[in-house]
Amino acid sequence: MKKLWKGNEAVAEAAIASGCRCFFGYPITPQNEIPEYMSRRMPEVGGSFVQAESEVAAINMVYGAGGAGARAMTSSSSPGISLKQEGISYIAGAQVPCVIVNMMRAGPGLGGIQPSQSDYFQATKGGGHGDYHMLVYAPSGVQEAADLTFKAFDKADEYRCPVMILGDGMLGQMCEAAEIPPMRELKELPAKPWAASGNSCGKQRLINSIYMTPDTLEKHNHELFETYALMSERETAAESYKTEDAEVVLTAYGMVARICKAAVDILRERGVKAGLIRPITLYPFPSAVIRATAEQKSVKRFVCVELSMGQMIEDVRLAVNGLKPVQFYGRVGGNVMLPEEVADFIKEKVQ
Repeated sequence: MKKLWKGNEAVAEAAIASGCRCFFGYPITPQNEIPEYMSRRMPEVGGSFVQAESEVAAINMVYGAGGAGARAMTSSSSPGISLKQEGISYIAGAQVPCVIVNMMRAGPGLGGIQPSQSDYFQATKGGGHGDYHMLVYAPSGVQEAADLTFKAFDKADEYRCPVMILGDGMLGQMCEAAEIPPMRELKELPAKPWAASGNSCGKQRLINSIYMTPDTLEKHNHELFETYALMSERETAAESYKTEDAEVVLTAYGMVARICKAAVDILRERGVKAGLIRPITLYPFPSAVIRATAEQKSVKRFVCVELSMGQMIEDVRLAVNGLKPVQFYGRVGGNVMLPEEVADFIKEKVQ
């Protein structure tokens, strides 16, 4: 049954429904409703909630719980995610599954508490040190945020990697009708024979990310990237909207994609054949979908729309590969564009 959910709370309840029983976090706006909700709900379902002394402590608690086989999660917002980067790199290197939520705020530095999308590079290009990636989902509404969070725990276990839910202050704070997936029975969750769970029957299970021999570490890096290649083959997702005959194709993710979908409809009413490609996975990036659209004869150009100074546009340009021009429209500082602003920009500056 659908009910009215705030985005942050829907993410938290969906995590619990998916079997998350360990949450470690630290307060920062605009994601505070997630730890607040978890502090109440975790004891009710037999889980563990810890408000850590810092973001650094929180991510290392996730490392420990995930390494012991629990479904573990943390959440934060931009500066807090920055503090977690070393731990995220350790988790990726140790192949420990977990889920990390980032409800982005404006930056750089402490910036402001309003919505932003300026953590795209951080989320998709590693963020911490070393060669690694995370599976990164970019929901565009409360229902999708709940569904992708529920799914994220399964994918984290399947690929033994961290999975990030990348939202923003709008998504976290808005209220929409949504249905949380049914509660999972913990006994139905997949076994983790690799975990340091205390049930090793005398066999040593060591969870770490250190390999002192160069050849061993090189082999480990290649194995990680074989997993990422498999992830790219199986998990890449995108939505196309009115691109069949489009002359101008907008690219946008998350809440901005909803704004751009409305802008596409406005442009169509004004006689401009516009369309939209919305990446649902930011890593792996849906390059093939964008490339195939760029090869359409009707398409004249792309416009990448972001709440940043231009980050996803780099991946869009790589995908288009020079076939068509790629332009940019963005707002920053916590300002959010209206659909009419996007439509006016395209009508005046692009046509």
